[in-house]
Amino acid sequence: MSEKTKSHINRVGSLLLTCIKELADRAQVHDASKLGEVEKPIFDKYENILKGLEYGSDAYKAALADMKPALDHHYQANRHHPEHHQNGIRDMNLVDIVEMFCDWKAATERHATGNLEKSVILNQNRFTYSDDLKSIFLNTAQFLEGK
Repeated sequence: MSEKTKSHINRVGSLLLTCIKELADRAQVHDASKLGEVEKPIFDKYENILKGLEYGSDAYKAALADMKPALDHHYQANRHHPEHHQNGIRDMNLVDIVEMFCDWKAATERHATGNLEKSVILNQNRFTYSDDLKSIFLNTAQFLEGK
């Protein structure tokens, strides 16, 4: 194997480790703003309410509207939400996308009617992402669900 090939292999490994480190760091602080004085009271109040609502329903949207002060603060503090960015998902990087997608997966597990594939389809309209990205999300949903 040539030195150039070895160097390339090592460089890819180094870049992957950079991403892994960032993801590991984010895993430690994910949504920590929900524990602060601005967000915690509102998230505590709506946790059980949201749990019983179907994602994307009018009742769900109404609950989110009631939570607006906490959500505005939350989106501002957490770059894995498209709402954090001026141009939404288009301004995010791959690490943001991975954290966002894992957040979606975990959120579906908290809802009685949670369904990650359905959320991906609904969120395409909400966040205006491409069919290619939707396919990547659906493939990843299957990966996370062991299919």
